[in-house]
Amino acid sequence: MEDCTGYSLLRNPRLNKGTAFTHEEREKFGLLGMLPEAVETIETQTIRIHEQLDNFEKPINQYIYLMQLLENNETLFFKTICSDPAKYLPLVYTPTVGEACQKFGQVSRRPRGLYLSIKQKDNLKEILRNWPEKDVRFTVVTDGGRILGLGDLGIFGLGIPIGKLVLYTSCGGVPPEYTLPIVLDVGTNNEEFLNDPLYPGLKCKRIRGKEFDDFVAAFVEAMNEVFPKICIQWEDFPGVDAIKILNTYKEKVCTFNDDIQGTAAVATAGFISISRLMKKRFIDQHFLFLGAGAAAFGIADMLVKKFERDGLTREEALKQIWMFDINGLLIKSRTDLAEHQLQFAHDSDSCTDFAEAVLKIKPTAIVGVSTVGGAFNQQVIENMSAVNERPIIFPYSNPTSHSECTAEQAYNWSKGKAIFASGSPFAPVEYQGKIFTPGQGNNVFIFPALGLAIFATEATRVTDDILLTAAEAVAEQVSFSDFEKGLIYPSVADILKVSVNVAIKIAEDIFNSGLAGVKRPESISDFIRSKMYIPEYK
Repeated sequence: MEDCTGYSLLRNPRLNKGTAFTHEEREKFGLLGMLPEAVETIETQTIRIHEQLDNFEKPINQYIYLMQLLENNETLFFKTICSDPAKYLPLVYTPTVGEACQKFGQVSRRPRGLYLSIKQKDNLKEILRNWPEKDVRFTVVTDGGRILGLGDLGIFGLGIPIGKLVLYTSCGGVPPEYTLPIVLDVGTNNEEFLNDPLYPGLKCKRIRGKEFDDFVAAFVEAMNEVFPKICIQWEDFPGVDAIKILNTYKEKVCTFNDDIQGTAAVATAGFISISRLMKKRFIDQHFLFLGAGAAAFGIADMLVKKFERDGLTREEALKQIWMFDINGLLIKSRTDLAEHQLQFAHDSDSCTDFAEAVLKIKPTAIVGVSTVGGAFNQQVIENMSAVNERPIIFPYSNPTSHSECTAEQAYNWSKGKAIFASGSPFAPVEYQGKIFTPGQGNNVFIFPALGLAIFATEATRVTDDILLTAAEAVAEQVSFSDFEKGLIYPSVADILKVSVNVAIKIAEDIFNSGLAGVKRPESISDFIRSKMYIPEYK
């Protein structure tokens, strides 16, 4: 702070305290006259933020206000988010961040993150060194190709990495100075952007194939050279690219894909919770997926690993999982399946009606990762209720408009029997005098805790076993009283406490696996807590 004084200090979001600067600090740093007389606490400032936010009716306007606060006073921003996570997480991330990305050109005020163009492939290391922080530990990177369920948003997809890294800090305690949002600009197939003179990205169709692969390879190499302790999180890449990138690099560098692995871990956590709280064996679950893309593959693969951890062979585990895509059930006689889908294709007759497939397969759970809003129609839910005493209904697609069904539909059509969790938030539902609280299978229960554990341990890899441990740790924190209310996940209001507990379990696994870059401490719990960012003025 000594090198930053006066007006420039008030313009530095990491150092700015606003009205919380003491009279001594104001005199020392040349701030006299630039602030009102009163010296306020951060708690008082937070109350003012709450009141100002309540003046905005639309979530997108609240998002813009919060992003401006982040650009002005980083500590106060994170203090605000942490003060009421259940209220503010939907504003800084899903579902509001989807609209923010669509309008990113209008809502973005100050550059936050890096734009890396494929035309700069040979200069990536020099560009990365332009970033003011020299010890970046986490980057969330997207190419904007498949933003939530909204499609190709080009470089405006940068809103996703920005929001995701906010959650690393506010929900996991990862210090913000160690994070870096990045968008890879490889063009866009969005015709509206290509014809918009104000679109600031590359004006060309998306570059795919070898040229794209070479750009990603150069990016991974540059990141690991410039930031040797980096963990790369891939976000919202089109499905085939997402799977290929993950498979190419997960054994070589510290990296993971939240759409595939984070979604898989949080979904698996929900199923583990249900089995434990219903006092049934996990290996007795049978799953039917609507959608057979990257997210479905990620969840299914982790379910297989959980089945194996609980004693099934891989062949037995695969028989418990069925998939249904736009052309019907995945069966071995089909000739249109991608390589990663083949293991989940079974010997069966063709079936192109999902409600009929439910009666045919008799799954205990259906999982929606299709981004087709309303796909779990009344017939589907009624058929699930016919073959299950407590049907498990998981419409996981984001944003809310793409959810396969609403909570109200699931509870009403199942006559209150459904165990429900979704990717997007839904309000509590009353059915015949009973209040059901819908669960939200939000990846926020996984990746911030994973980030904290990786940050603390300086882990060199992110393995599927580590992610499965994270899923089990999340499931452990759901109580029977929670389950009676309809909850199968912890409360988002307790997210920081949940993240710490999950991070401790993950860190133990990292140390036990020999993947840590630091010496094992005497108390992993104390060690994790000592590494956390606390949004308080220094």
